Amino acid sequence: MKKGWQTKKVSEIAKHSLGKMLDKAKNKGKPQPYLRNLNVRWFDFDLSDVLEMPFLPTEAAKYTAVKGDVLICEGGYPGRAAIWEKDEPIYFQKALHRVRFHEPERNRWFLYYLLSKDLDDTLKDHFNGAGIQHFTGEALARFEVPLPPLAEQQRIVGLLDEAFEGLATAKANAERNHQNARALFESHLQSVFTQRGPGWVEKKVSEIAKHSLGKMLDKATNKGEPQPYLRNINVRWFTFDLSDLLQMPFLPTEAEKYTAIKGDVLICEGGYPGRAAIWDEDYPIYFQKALHRVRFHQPELNKWFVYYLSVQDSSGQLKKHFSGTGIQHFTGEVLARFPIPVPPLPELRQAVAKFDALSEETQRLARLYERKLAALEALKKSLLHQAFTGAL
Repeated sequence: MKKGWQTKKVSEIAKHSLGKMLDKAKNKGKPQPYLRNLNVRWFDFDLSDVLEMPFLPTEAAKYTAVKGDVLICEGGYPGRAAIWEKDEPIYFQKALHRVRFHEPERNRWFLYYLLSKDLDDTLKDHFNGAGIQHFTGEALARFEVPLPPLAEQQRIVGLLDEAFEGLATAKANAERNHQNARALFESHLQSVFTQRGPGWVEKKVSEIAKHSLGKMLDKATNKGEPQPYLRNINVRWFTFDLSDLLQMPFLPTEAEKYTAIKGDVLICEGGYPGRAAIWDEDYPIYFQKALHRVRFHQPELNKWFVYYLSVQDSSGQLKKHFSGTGIQHFTGEVLARFPIPVPPLPELRQAVAKFDALSEETQRLARLYERKLAALEALKKSLLHQAFTGAL
């Protein structure tokens, strides 16, 4: 530790307490808005969903946060914290710790330190619980914080504030560029499908393709050799996630009925109804009843169809074809009737080639965006490490 710095436990430099327990049978008083751990984000509060419960006037001092208090999640996302900056106090629930420092200027330093421990994955060392973890009051009391002299601390916090503001701006710009690229791609797709030219016809899926559901998972009746198979969770838009393939038995005689081959479209019947991708591997793969296999009489229609489904999904039109009030389904009967606009083949080929080029560029920008976010996170961790080792 840097010369002149001290290490102090939270209990030595602050008062801390949990909020009020939610108990409808015992709670009395006037309903008041209160904070839950869901409302606490890093360095900020989400007040879009604030609930109310009764508090007595005599409970205000014990269960309200005032300007400058730090509120920390005890559970949910243990350790996540923010400073209450509003002039009016707010009540808080038992899932949150209120930390009030003897020297109020320590609050932001403490917040940055919590974040640094979270980012380097060591904050969890202070939690207990095998499944749902908690940052208990006892653990918080013992939690040690490095403390520089106040003037030095304020200098470092000022540098961190400035740097983090710049990082937030860079992240917002990256997100905006990513969203703009995606919006441009979707806008182009939408314009092609809506501005139909001469020679276009509308066809039902049943008129231009064969479609069927996969095999039902039934351990009591399934026979044969275990084979990897696709579920709806494996089907993403335009691609497949094969990292979590399960197996079930299939007989050799079931292969033709329950396998997708290169060029087949697989569509989610439930889960995320309508989400689809083209199986592009040279080897066949089995699929389960939660998926439709669509095999076009004219194979070149497959990409056109998946692009059309994605446009219908992003515009909110696709869900009009689903059934079910709770869990929705894209049934085989509805899929059979599903109308597709089909242009003349030369025009379709040209449009799909343009779609592919735009999609590739959008994906390239998405990868750049992910790398940019990773670099910003790495820079954030580096800055915090420097700050708390006295190198900033």
